[in-house]
Amino acid sequence: QVQLVESGGGLVQAGGSLRLSCVASGSISGIYGVDWYRQGPGKQRDLVAGITSGGDTAYADSVKGRFTVSRANARAMNTVYLQMNNLKPEDTAVYYCYSAIRGTAYWGQGTQVTVSP
Repeated sequence: QVQLVESGGGLVQAGGSLRLSCVASGSISGIYGVDWYRQGPGKQRDLVAGITSGGDTAYADSVKGRFTVSRANARAMNTVYLQMNNLKPEDTAVYYCYSAIRGTAYWGQGTQVTVSP
């Protein structure tokens, strides 16, 4: 059974930084792409950033230049980070990591990020 577990959320003032982690565990062979989504209060869940199995990254326009997605180990699935700098109140949301592994979609439970003005 595969599990994705996020951590690192919290309360931060505008302009501050947080680093989220997504730890994958279970029967995983190989490396898969991992995406970060977020869902603000009363909003739909939106794609924020992603990293492919080959290490290519992509970002939503709203976070480009402020967020960075990376792997702890380029050769392993274990941990993916989302470094968030210059946070804004509009970044307040529950952040989820997602990966499709061998054709099955997996979501983490989410971690709350709250940015105060």
